[in-house]
Amino acid sequence: MLYITLRQMEYVVAVARAGSMSAAAAALNISQPSLSVALNVVEERLGQTLFVRKRGAALRLTPFAIRYVAEVEALLTTARRLEDPSEAKSLANGTFSIGCFTDLAPFFLVPLVRHLREALPDVDVRWRVGSFNNLARDMADGRIDLAVTFDLGLHSKFEKTPLLNIAPHAFVSREHRLSTKTQVSLADLAGEPLIVFDDGLSLRHWTHLFRQHDLSPVFVHRVNLLEVMRSLAANGEGVGISYSAPPGSMSYDGAPVSAIRIAEATAREPVILARSTNLDARPVVEAGRNIIIKYFRT
Repeated sequence: MLYITLRQMEYVVAVARAGSMSAAAAALNISQPSLSVALNVVEERLGQTLFVRKRGAALRLTPFAIRYVAEVEALLTTARRLEDPSEAKSLANGTFSIGCFTDLAPFFLVPLVRHLREALPDVDVRWRVGSFNNLARDMADGRIDLAVTFDLGLHSKFEKTPLLNIAPHAFVSREHRLSTKTQVSLADLAGEPLIVFDDGLSLRHWTHLFRQHDLSPVFVHRVNLLEVMRSLAANGEGVGISYSAPPGSMSYDGAPVSAIRIAEATAREPVILARSTNLDARPVVEAGRNIIIKYFRT
């Protein structure tokens, strides 16, 4: 709730600019007593004196008022812009927000945002990285327009456009029995101590995938970061399984680590472009959607 109105803020700025109560009242076309009452209300609410008023001397701003008036002027400028119909239309049509799932962001987000800004030079392209649940909530609430993510945890009220399929990889140390293989099966991994991401949807996905093949996985570590997973695997603490496989054969701690593709076709997971069907698609969002789809398919 705003206890100080925008009108009262305008009065504060007018007095600061005019340098006197009488000149400000005349500029605002209100009586001087009314202006004085409004200023008293603001000062009482803030618990601060804004103006030093002495008979026969020019009105002077207190140190607090100097900072406060600068903030208020910026706020009033924004309020006037948002109230302008042409500015409001530009705000709605000239912004585009894209979200990206955490594990996919290091691979796709920055090149994609750069491509969108080149293709839509007059559009303010914004981005956000998040988990499955956060991206779904942000799309439903209108905080982001589209999201590049996996098809996990999205219900029927989301439109989903496939972009590409990704095979998962297993991370193992150089001393591991599987390290010389070019690919491994889920059966090869079922008896291994597995390292997965500490995300409910991810854990359920891997459990279901193994059980489709009548296999019972053993999860020994749950992590939040891919590089922690790679470090644990590189140091013999288990086998990491992930749909993200960064280039390079060393973990951050300098231990060698191998990434081996998991062979089953059923393990491949589609990366999708998602958007909420509850929100009207603005022209700029449709343009951005087409650009993203073309970017991934060429």
